[in-house]
Amino acid sequence: MNKLLTFTALAEVATGVALMVIPSFVARLLLGSELSGVAVVVARVAGIALLSLGIACWPGRDTTGNKSPALCGMLTYNSLATVFFIYLIIGGQFVGPFLWPAAILHGGLTIWCVACLRRGH
Repeated sequence: MNKLLTFTALAEVATGVALMVIPSFVARLLLGSELSGVAVVVARVAGIALLSLGIACWPGRDTTGNKSPALCGMLTYNSLATVFFIYLIIGGQFVGPFLWPAAILHGGLTIWCVACLRRGH
């Protein structure tokens, strides 16, 4: 079971990082087509989610005492989502009416995750 979780976590982390860095290349390999426009943005958010899933599912990951791997995964997701959404806001190309509230929400969740990690939960 540990080998399965390790392999799966590594695969999700690798795919997540690839989607964050080179989303069109990954889409071409997986789907046979390039991504454009907002599809690149959605692919990068999916990459953030896959990276976070890999971290949350990493077996035996307990490098910070007795802290929850799931909490580390949520911290990764919320902090990267916050940074990415702010990047999108600054760029100004893809800004819908809920992007600011989403950035603020994920920023707040990031702070909450950090507070929980500091308390040892």
